[in-house]
Amino acid sequence: MTNSQNGPTKAEVQSTELNKLPVPGENDTEFSAEEAAEAFQQNGNAELESENEE
Repeated sequence: MTNSQNGPTKAEVQSTELNKLPVPGENDTEFSAEEAAEAFQQNGNAELESENEE
């Protein structure tokens, strides 16, 4: 059996972005109640401003 050089090497496959292990906490979607309240207040103010413009 011959060694084909058509495909990527093992090192190339292991270093691809889709083949890397996730970093713990990098995609953490948890947020505090204070952050949620702040976002809710900002969103509520934006809705009031858009209603006043109409």
